[in-house]
Amino acid sequence: MSERTKRLIGETMKRLMETKSVEKIRVTELCRAAGIERPTFYYYFKDKYDLLAWIFAQGAENTDVLSVGSAAEALRGMKRDLTFYRRAYEPTVQNALWEYMLEYFTARYIRAAEERLGAPVGEELRYAVRFYCCGSVGMTREWALRDAVTPAETVVRRMFDAMPHSLYDVFFGPEHRP
Repeated sequence: MSERTKRLIGETMKRLMETKSVEKIRVTELCRAAGIERPTFYYYFKDKYDLLAWIFAQGAENTDVLSVGSAAEALRGMKRDLTFYRRAYEPTVQNALWEYMLEYFTARYIRAAEERLGAPVGEELRYAVRFYCCGSVGMTREWALRDAVTPAETVVRRMFDAMPHSLYDVFFGPEHRP
């Protein structure tokens, strides 16, 4: 029941964002459109930005961040919901989605590096992960806001090619560097 309710709220938010910016959508309006009470919304989400983060996570959780094909499929999913992502990335939107994506992907890449290394990552590699994620999340935002015509595979390959060598070597080996 709870996942179904969360999906209902998320789909309603996406539908409202087809015609309105995030800043203009009020929780009361969202609840009315979803046919739920305000306490129900606040039971699942602390605010509408938390809801945006949850919607993003639903699209990203099954993505293999080290696979061009999987990451490209995630971008194609973003393109299918392009209006939602463009509105979520608007400069007036408290940078909530960008910050969430940065933290989300930083944690995923650190976890993946630790799994590959069999040990915690050091400060240098942690910096490389954060650096790469800042660039990748920023370029994903650029793609959603200004491009969205460059094929997803091309975008992902460019991101992988821009990965710091220390990080690339952990994931793919120095012999596979671009």
